[in-house]
Amino acid sequence: MKTTISYNRVWQIAYPIIIGSIAQNVINVTDTAFLGRLGEVALGAGAIGGLFYLAIVMLGWGFGIGVQIVIARRFGEGAYRTIGRVAQHGFFFLTALALLLFIIYQSFGNSILSSLVESEAINLSSAGFLKYRIWGLFFAHTSFLFNAFYVGIGRTRIISLATVVMVALNIVLDYALIFGHFGLPQMGVEGAALASVISEGASVLVFIAFSLSRSSLKKYRLFTYRIFSFKLLFRLLKISVPTMFQSFFAFAVWFVFFLIIEKMGETELAISNVIRSIYVLLMVPIMGFASAANTLVSFVIGQDRSGEVLSLVKKVAALSVGMVMVLAIFSSIFAPQLLSLYITSDTLVAMGIPIVYIISVAAIFLAAGSILFHGVSGTGKTNVSLIIESLVLTLYVAITALLVLHFKVNLTMVWTVELFYGSFLAIVSYFYLKSNRWVGRKV
Repeated sequence: MKTTISYNRVWQIAYPIIIGSIAQNVINVTDTAFLGRLGEVALGAGAIGGLFYLAIVMLGWGFGIGVQIVIARRFGEGAYRTIGRVAQHGFFFLTALALLLFIIYQSFGNSILSSLVESEAINLSSAGFLKYRIWGLFFAHTSFLFNAFYVGIGRTRIISLATVVMVALNIVLDYALIFGHFGLPQMGVEGAALASVISEGASVLVFIAFSLSRSSLKKYRLFTYRIFSFKLLFRLLKISVPTMFQSFFAFAVWFVFFLIIEKMGETELAISNVIRSIYVLLMVPIMGFASAANTLVSFVIGQDRSGEVLSLVKKVAALSVGMVMVLAIFSSIFAPQLLSLYITSDTLVAMGIPIVYIISVAAIFLAAGSILFHGVSGTGKTNVSLIIESLVLTLYVAITALLVLHFKVNLTMVWTVELFYGSFLAIVSYFYLKSNRWVGRKV
C-alpha cells in the first residue's frame, strides 16, 4: 500500500527541524573553531568533555523521543486534550532526571574522567569544561520536552526560532568568554561551556514565551495542571526507557570511540574532533527527517493506516539520502577549505582530507539507516530499536578497538568504521519493518 502522505508534507515537518539543527550545529562548529585557536589540548578537551556531557544528556533526549511518539499517536487519534497531560508528566520526569544526573556527576564525574583519559592536560581541561557545561542539563531537558510536544503535533517552526536565538547568542558569548572580550573574563575552554549553558537557557525562554502567547495551543491544555498519575508515567516509561538507553548507548559508544583514539595521541584526538564537527554538519538533514519519520509513522498508525508505514519510511529516506548526498559532494570538493575553518596547521589539514572523504560516504549510508531505524521506534516497538542499536554499536566499538589496539592502523583507517555503522543499521531496520512484527503495538 502506498502512503497518502506527500513528499511536501514530510518536508513541512522536517525542514524547520533541519533549520533548527543547522543552528544547533553552528554552536558545535563555532565552539570547535574557536577552541582550535587555543591548540590541540583545547580541541581534545572539547571532544572528550563535550561527548561525556552528550552521553549523559542523551538519557533525557531518549525520554523526549518516547514522549514525542505518544503525543504523535494521540494527535493521530484526535485525542488533543490528553496531549498536555502527557507533556506535563514528561516535564516532571525530565526535571527529576536532570537533578539526579547532576548530583551523580558532581559526586563521581571527575573520578570517572581521570580513570579514562590518559593525557593529564586533556583530563584537567575536560574537567574544567564540564564544571560549567553540566548545568546545561536542566535547560536541555526542558528543551527536549518542548521539542517532543511541537514535533508530535507537527508544528515545528518554533524549534527553528528557539535554536536560532540560541546559536546567535552562543557565537557572541563564545567570542567574549573564550578570549576575554567586551570586558568579560578570558576563560578558554570553560568559556565555551558557559556560553553554551547561557544560550540553552535563552532558547528555553523562547519556547515558554511562544507557548504562552498562542491561544491555538489551549486545546492541548499544555499548562493546565492535572493530578499526577503514576499509571500514565509508567506507560510513558514503557515506551521511553528503551529510547533512553538507546540514545545513551549511541553517544556513550562515540565517547568510547574518542577515548580509543586518545590512546593514539593528542594530535589524532584533535583532528578527530574537527572531523566530528564536519560529520555532525553532514548529519543535519538526517536529524530533521528522522524526527519526521518518527512522528509520521506514529501518526499514521494512530489513524489505523499501518499498511502505509513502509512506503512512508521509504519516501522519507529518499528525501534524506538526496539532501545528504548534495552535502557529501560539497564537503568532498571543499575538504581542505572546511578543515581550514578549524585548524591552521597544513599538516593537520592534510591528515584530515582523506577522513572527510570517508565520512562523506558514511553520511549517505547513515541517511538511509537512521530513517529506517526511527521508523522502527515510531511504531512503538522501542524495545526492538534498542536491541538493534545495541547490536550495531557493540560491533562498532569492537571493530574500532581491534583496528586501534590490535592492528595499530592509522587514523584514516579507524574512521572507516563509520561506513559499517550506517549500512548495517539500514539493513537490520529495513527487514524488521518489512516483517510487520510491529503491527498492533499500542502506546
